[in-house]
Amino acid sequence: MMYGDGWGMGWMLIMLVLWGVLTAGVVWVAVRWAQGSASRGGGPVQQASALEILDRRFAAGEIDAASYDEARVRLAGPGPGRP
Repeated sequence: MMYGDGWGMGWMLIMLVLWGVLTAGVVWVAVRWAQGSASRGGGPVQQASALEILDRRFAAGEIDAASYDEARVRLAGPGPGRP
């Protein structure tokens, strides 16, 4: 059975494809926006170095001076004159 001029199913298929493309576009934009806002400025996220983390923990009072000094020596690694 045909409805109207025979384009009923054709228009339905075209509308379904258009809605699918529109939905995919909105999802793509949302994902790209979320990735951009996570990196704060569009660039790659920089990781803090171990010494920066150690300095922050000492400044916040999470570790004492003896632990801080010991960790700095360990992070510095063997240097000239040290085994």
